[in-house]
Amino acid sequence: MMAGGVERAAPSGHLPVMYRQSLDGLQVNGKGTYLDGTFGRGGHARGVLDLLGPDGRLLLMDKDPDAIAVAERDFGGDPRVSIFRGSFAAMVSWDAANAGLDGVFLDLGVSSPQLDVAERGFSFSKDGPLDMRMDPDSGQSAAQWLASADDQEIADVLWTYGEERQSRRIARAIVARRAEEPLVRTAQLAELIAAVMPRGKPGSDKSRIHPATRSFQAIRIFINRELADLEAGLDAALDCLKVGGRLVVISFHSLEDRIVKQFINRHAKAPPSSRRLPVEIAFTPRLAAIGGAQKADYAETSVNPRSRSAVLRVAEKLAVPEAA
Repeated sequence: MMAGGVERAAPSGHLPVMYRQSLDGLQVNGKGTYLDGTFGRGGHARGVLDLLGPDGRLLLMDKDPDAIAVAERDFGGDPRVSIFRGSFAAMVSWDAANAGLDGVFLDLGVSSPQLDVAERGFSFSKDGPLDMRMDPDSGQSAAQWLASADDQEIADVLWTYGEERQSRRIARAIVARRAEEPLVRTAQLAELIAAVMPRGKPGSDKSRIHPATRSFQAIRIFINRELADLEAGLDAALDCLKVGGRLVVISFHSLEDRIVKQFINRHAKAPPSSRRLPVEIAFTPRLAAIGGAQKADYAETSVNPRSRSAVLRVAEKLAVPEAA
């Protein structure tokens, strides 16, 4: 694969998902300004920085203080780099981004380092405090929310954000258990969910997937307002991008990808006409979809299982014709 006209090799160590496709999608201009709104551990950011010349700029954002610490350590000494702790949904409030961007990159969801650290509370396979906040200094932890939410609210979250069919059963079990003891550890919650879930037949997909997978995903998305941030962040990216600038988004489940796909289509395609409307509504596209949904190839999925569910979409900002 070629990126910026140069053969790129992915950095060693942490494996950035769809690394080459992301750089190809951004079409990095050596003098441009690019924003990585989900820095993580900087795998994609390093690729962008390698393609920038001395006049280029790289803006790095992340909610997670651990990620920001890595950004400061590894990139803080480069005069081309600026760093901002916060959600990419707030990029419009950062003057450096508001000045105009040639590309915005978003790698959604929880990062591998967050899952690997038990103390962050994201993983049902590692016992730790039931936190799940990407920004541990903001908002309620998962334990705090589960201690006060009623069973209907819990069930709604599990169904809406995790498409968990046993949402009501799990919610009732959570409320019953917390009356006996507070749920403060990931292992407590995972074991409780596993105990009330129907067992799958040996060898079936249900038997291979941990029973708490969908519930943990749903609670994490809710606690971090991930879908609301995504919707706001896409609007902000469109406002901040220059004409010709690229938006590249990697999502990992259908809820995220649906939002990204619908956002691009809404700004790229005229809404379907209706016979009931006497006059067609004028439509001026602000985005052009660049290709369709991209998936990781076998070479990547065989060495990086996380990439199996990844979907990458690319769009380019269009010029809006001046009114006559």
